[in-house]
Amino acid sequence: MTGGGAAASQAYGEAWYWDERYRKEAGPFDWYQKYPALAPLLRLYLAPHHRLLLVGCGNSVFGENMVDDGYQDVVNIDISSVVIEQMKKKYHDKPQLKYMKMDVKDMSDFESVSFDAVIDKGTLDSIMCGQNSQENATKMLGEVNRILKENGVYMLITYGDPSYRLRLLKDMENWTVKLHVIERWERSSNQNKWELTKPLPLDDDSASVVSILGPKPDVHYIYVCVKGKDGARVDSEAGAVVN
Repeated sequence: MTGGGAAASQAYGEAWYWDERYRKEAGPFDWYQKYPALAPLLRLYLAPHHRLLLVGCGNSVFGENMVDDGYQDVVNIDISSVVIEQMKKKYHDKPQLKYMKMDVKDMSDFESVSFDAVIDKGTLDSIMCGQNSQENATKMLGEVNRILKENGVYMLITYGDPSYRLRLLKDMENWTVKLHVIERWERSSNQNKWELTKPLPLDDDSASVVSILGPKPDVHYIYVCVKGKDGARVDSEAGAVVN
């Protein structure tokens, strides 16, 4: 995450911080990556009829872009009541887009196994910056796992390389984890050095990723976590979920 220094980063998991921020910043703003850059990967794993959840939506246009691209049921949640009210007013005429105030660590308003996919651009990172980060991250991932259907997908776009994120994700014993990378949009050239839709080989100590990307690569990591002990019928060649 950027801006605000250490004190602000400690507050990233707090509703009051985001309420104040969205009162001052009308937006819109997309963390990390914009929809057009990620669209080929989303099409690989998601279908237009899937029920999708965007966590920590803020005032992003990501959901709007998804609906414009044919996705039919996109639910958005955020811990800030300020931004949720803003977004409800903005998209009152788009029934495919729904906005709810909710803490991602407690999504009890959602039934278990009720979503085909959860998309996270920076929300887990925010939690990892705050107090009680490990405990809160575990709560969040447990809730994500609960609401996902069998073969459902949790797509995490993050700064966190495998040495920081993989163990946390693999603690969810029934998830199969694949890793994709994309150059950071604010620094990227016209042509990416890595093919977005092709997953990288992933081992427990992340040595395979370092050998391919080199140390400290200028990328965002995209972890695609598929729920299901059978590997969720993941196509090993394409990396796609077969539904």
